[in-house]
Amino acid sequence: DVVETQEHYKSRWRSIWIMYLTMFLSSVGFSIVIMSVWPYLQKVDPTADASFLGWIIASYSIGQMVASPLFGLWSNYRPRREPLVISTAISVAANCLYAYVHVPHSHNKYYMLTARALVGFGAGNVAVVRSYIAGATSLTERTSAMANTSACQAVGFILGPVFQTCFTLIGEEGVTWKFICLQLNMYTTPVLFGALLGVINIILIFAIFREHRVDDMGRQYKSINSDGEGSDVLDQNTEGSIDHVAVVALNILFFVILFVFAVFETIATPLTMDMYSWTRKEAVFYNGIILSAIGIESVIVFMVVKTLSKKTGERAILHAGLLTVLVGFFILLPWGKKLPNIQWQEIKNNSIPRTAPSEMLAPFWSLPELQLPSNHTAEPVGCPVTQSWCLNTPMIYLAQYISSDVLIGLGYPVCNVMSYTLYSKVLGPKPQGVYMGWLTASGSGARILGPVFVSQIYTHLGPRWAFSLICGVVVVSLLLLEIVYKRLIAFSVRYGRMQE
Repeated sequence: DVVETQEHYKSRWRSIWIMYLTMFLSSVGFSIVIMSVWPYLQKVDPTADASFLGWIIASYSIGQMVASPLFGLWSNYRPRREPLVISTAISVAANCLYAYVHVPHSHNKYYMLTARALVGFGAGNVAVVRSYIAGATSLTERTSAMANTSACQAVGFILGPVFQTCFTLIGEEGVTWKFICLQLNMYTTPVLFGALLGVINIILIFAIFREHRVDDMGRQYKSINSDGEGSDVLDQNTEGSIDHVAVVALNILFFVILFVFAVFETIATPLTMDMYSWTRKEAVFYNGIILSAIGIESVIVFMVVKTLSKKTGERAILHAGLLTVLVGFFILLPWGKKLPNIQWQEIKNNSIPRTAPSEMLAPFWSLPELQLPSNHTAEPVGCPVTQSWCLNTPMIYLAQYISSDVLIGLGYPVCNVMSYTLYSKVLGPKPQGVYMGWLTASGSGARILGPVFVSQIYTHLGPRWAFSLICGVVVVSLLLLEIVYKRLIAFSVRYGRMQE
């Protein structure tokens, strides 16, 4: 066996830490605006409805789905620095475009759609990050490294809403620099901050990142994209075929995991605005706090999972994570009798329309809000009467919403890190760029369908239908996991080169 030198070891882990940072910045690029997309969209283009919000959220994942296999293939044959730098530069440019979507006089929603799609295209570098970490770690290091990667991703999801919450202090108007047509407000400042972080990431990739590759036992490889680093070892450990049944099953499971989490992210702001009569600013602020707390929970889970997986194995933990997510969405179903406050869009003659059964639909303290003068500019709050289900679907109590958040925040990180870890182990020591690209594309596809699904079902049928269907999808994924359970083993274990 080739003994790794201390210098090589330090260089390898410094490069892995740069990959952690890249993963962190990728998730920040998504989460830093997730709570404010809806109110910003309403502000820059009043013609946009809740259905278009689903496409705005999904556009990020469309870009990532297209880019991931391309960047993954690129990284298999060329130095990984190339796709990493190009993808990050695309994200920086796209964030700057997002800050300027208010400038055009029409079709602003389509400019926002384009900006988010390009940010997602840049985030296709996640496939490069995952494949590099899988190739630069031994089998014994893999679970811990993948957990750390997912933890950095979770920290990005934590700090993104935190940054957004802090930037709400700037307000919707903020400061305008007319000579460059730039508005610095609670919607644009976060993406400009994300662009700055991207520039820093590019500098660090050039300064610190180096190519490294080891086999499942931790011996060094010299590969086509290694820039001459590493030592030559025989490739006998790469012989053997990959279990493609396990690969496909893990892609499906990962799709489900990302699908339900995308639904959870997308629905948070509209759901709380409808159920609790929160204003746009309140919804961004409070959901930012809630999701930040859940993100902290997720980081703790990642740290615990690294230790727990050594005792129980990754497959059992993945099973438990899916069960936890199922319970989380089951709790989110409307169970009570109290209806949400209704938002009447037209109030004439300073009175409530005759068709409004206000005594039944709203508590007495909300009635004065409905009886506003016709020239009052207060933002309407409550469940829009245009959503017919608001008139007969019980509200989801805040305790239900928070309990569901806690359970999903527990189950999702477990499923995320275990699916990535199992996937990289099933693939073995061969270059994983393309396969990781497909896995990332699978997750991106889920992020496309999740927001579109929930925006359509929630808008037209309500939360009861939306969350019931999600529960059904998770149950099917649990059955699939049972079917392929025995096949989800490491490549080297499958061919008897290592013991599980």
